[in-house]
Amino acid sequence: MSAFIHYNFSGKKALVRVDFNVPLNDLLEITDDTRMTAAILTIKKILNDGGSVILMSHLGRPKDGPTDKCSLKHLLNHLQELLPQTKVDFANDCIGSEAFDKAHNLKSGEVLLLENLRFYKEEEKGDKVFAEKLSKLGDLYVNDAFGTAHRAHASTAVIADFFAAEKKMFGLLMEAEVLSAEKVLHHADKPFTAIIGGAKVSDKILIIENLLQRATDIIIGGGMAYTFWKAQGKNIGNSLCEDDRLTLANDILQKANAAGVKIHLPIDSTIADKFAADAQTTNCESFGIPNGWMGLDIGQKAITDFREVILKSKTILWNGPMGVFEMEKFQQGTKSIALAVAEATANGAFSLIGGGDSVAAINKFHLASKVSYVSTGGGAMLEYFEGKELPGIAAIKKG
Repeated sequence: MSAFIHYNFSGKKALVRVDFNVPLNDLLEITDDTRMTAAILTIKKILNDGGSVILMSHLGRPKDGPTDKCSLKHLLNHLQELLPQTKVDFANDCIGSEAFDKAHNLKSGEVLLLENLRFYKEEEKGDKVFAEKLSKLGDLYVNDAFGTAHRAHASTAVIADFFAAEKKMFGLLMEAEVLSAEKVLHHADKPFTAIIGGAKVSDKILIIENLLQRATDIIIGGGMAYTFWKAQGKNIGNSLCEDDRLTLANDILQKANAAGVKIHLPIDSTIADKFAADAQTTNCESFGIPNGWMGLDIGQKAITDFREVILKSKTILWNGPMGVFEMEKFQQGTKSIALAVAEATANGAFSLIGGGDSVAAINKFHLASKVSYVSTGGGAMLEYFEGKELPGIAAIKKG
C-alpha cells in the first residue's frame, strides 16, 4: 500500500483531496487545526520531490451555493503558516477559468488551494461531469481525506475513474488510517477488546455485531449501557434508555454468549438527580438506580473491572465515551479508560482510537501521543468497523 512513498512527484501536478473541514468561530478563525496539520506530511513529500500540489476540500454544509462563512479563503493564512517556505495561492472557484489558469501555471514547489467543493451541488451528488472537470486540474490524484472516505462524492470517489491505476493513490494520512483500521479488524492480536460507548445502542448496533465475530471482549459504557441493563429487567431509574431496542440488546447478549465473546457492562454508576453540571451525585449499582436519578458516568467498581480487561489486551479499539465527560463531575470514567488504554499501549498493546467523542476525550486528557493511532475520521471509521466498503477507499483499490 506504499505506492505514495515510492512515487516520484518531480515535475508532476498532484491533485490532492484533503479534509480541511475544520471548525471556525464567529470571527471565522480556526479553533482546531488537527485536520490541516494531518495533511502536511503528504503535501511536503510531493513538494520535496519537486512536484506541485492542488488542494481540494469541502468546509461546512453550504446549502445554497457560495457562502462567505464556508469559504476556504479563511484557511489560507493558516495554511501558509503551516508551509512557511512555500508559495500558497488561492483560486476563487474549484473549476472554471481561474482554477484552470492557476493550476496550469503552478510551478514545482508551489501549492494552490481551491475554493469549497460543496459550493457545487454536483460534488455531493457524485456528478461525473463535475468530477471530470476537477480531474483535468492535475496529472495524478491523491486521496488523503479519510474523514470523507465513506462518501461517494465527486472528489472522493468518482474522480478516481479519470486516472490510470498508477496515477491514483492514498496519501500518507489515508494510508495510515486504512492500515490501522485493517490491523484491528483483520489482523488483531488476541485478546482483542473493543470499548464501545456513547448514548445510543442504535448508533452502534452494526459495529457491535461486526465485532462479535472478531473481539474477545466488548466493554459497553455510556448511556447505551442502561438499555442493556433494562433489557435484563433491571431498574435504571431515569437513565437514558432506548425502549424500542430492548429486544435488540438481549439479542446481542445472546449472540455474544454463543460466540464466546465476553460483554462487560458497568457494574456501578455515578448517578445524578438531573442532567446538569451542578447536579447532586452519588454512586450506586447500575442495575438498581432509584427513580428520579440517572446514570451519567461509570462508577469506581466498573473502572476497576474495565481497567483489568484493558490491561490484559493486545489489541484495543475505543469508540465512544463512558459518560458525559464534557462535565467535570462525570469525566472520571472516560479519563480512567483513556489512562488504562495508554498504559496497555505502553505495555505493548496496539490501540486505535476511532472517531468522534473518543478523539475529543483522548485530546482533552492529553493522551493522544500515548496510544498507537488516533483516527481523524469519525463517520468513516465507524462505517469501516461496521463492515461497510468505503467508496473513497474502493475507488483507489479497484485500480
